[in-house]
Amino acid sequence: MNSFFDDLEQRSRDEREAHLLAALPGHVAHAKNASRAFAQSLAEVDASRVTTRDALAKLPVLRKHELLERQRAHKDTDAFGGFAAVVRGPRMPRVFASPGPIYEPEGAARDYWRAGRAMFAAGFRAGDLVHNAFSYHMTPGAFIMESGAHAVGCTVFPAGTGQTEQQLQAIAELKPDAYSGTPSFLRILVEKAQETGAGIASLRKAMVGGEAFPPSLRDWFGEQGIAAYQCYATADLGMVAYETASREGMVVEESVIVEIVRPGTGDPVAEGEVGEVVVTVLNPDYPLIRFGTGDLSAVLPGICPTGRTNMRIKGWMGRADQTTKIRGMFVHPSQVADVARRFPEIVKARLVVSGEMANDTMTLHVEASSNPRDLDLRIGEAVREVTKLRADVVMLAPGSLPNDGKVIEDARSYK
Repeated sequence: MNSFFDDLEQRSRDEREAHLLAALPGHVAHAKNASRAFAQSLAEVDASRVTTRDALAKLPVLRKHELLERQRAHKDTDAFGGFAAVVRGPRMPRVFASPGPIYEPEGAARDYWRAGRAMFAAGFRAGDLVHNAFSYHMTPGAFIMESGAHAVGCTVFPAGTGQTEQQLQAIAELKPDAYSGTPSFLRILVEKAQETGAGIASLRKAMVGGEAFPPSLRDWFGEQGIAAYQCYATADLGMVAYETASREGMVVEESVIVEIVRPGTGDPVAEGEVGEVVVTVLNPDYPLIRFGTGDLSAVLPGICPTGRTNMRIKGWMGRADQTTKIRGMFVHPSQVADVARRFPEIVKARLVVSGEMANDTMTLHVEASSNPRDLDLRIGEAVREVTKLRADVVMLAPGSLPNDGKVIEDARSYK
């Protein structure tokens, strides 16, 4: 049996990188020409020069709140806020709404959301029947999985959510091979089947997403005879990365460019350092460039033991938006980054908020390459200028702070 969805998964890293970077200038030019939003935000950008990751890193990061704000501002004329490069009709078979609401177009391309590769890696094969328990209501989750299953050659039962007893009856009678949906609902189905004696032994594999999927739950499914794999997808981007049989991180999808940046900035971090996942999708219909997911992860070294050669990330490691309210003022990760940029000696900074609510203190922990006289005092003055709040400054040697992506740590007592 073929172990790979296609030959792209085994390309050399140099070949893949060259292909992606060669596509970037045309993609940026297309985004500027076909999308009013990018025509404005990238107005000063020469697309022909965006040929390296360094050049890409100089483009602005698009945050989800900016997408929402622009959609709201233009809702009377364009529900997509000028970001879509297709119009309603044959090239846009569906429109979805995710919380906000943020509206997302679906293009007409086969496996538009690029989920087929992830489902193949999870063991889905042509001829399988997939019990799809993602919601078919407004959001694209169910259609992401359905289109991926079709790309593999599967048949899909559109189960949707809820109605546990009816779903168990359908599983017992249709005998699907695989499940797609949230891990929590799969657990509900399994436990209810054990309680009632419903026959679900046909389920032997699963693609789960939309929630945290701890190893303990993965192992529990394994004890029930179900090999469950997780994927990382969003309503805006589609599939970003997916788990393989190696269980070592998640392999990045072939047609996306992933960067890991310091939270609050668009600056890439060193390999292995935790930061925010920023994604550029080579999708001509919805050409999102440097979309900030708000999720934390890190790049894993080496290649996947299964032979897939693309970049791997550790998976979801928390949220990058660590905005915290302190003494009635909001403090943002971007403000901490602003302070750090003012001092070339600063390698890394982390703001720790401690004490109790309404009686809290701020301490900026700073890794510094050198510690000239009064550096801590000057940093403290910069913190006050940027945040309008006082903070103590603690100087540390490089490598002292945890590698967890936190720029602001809220360590207050809420008792």
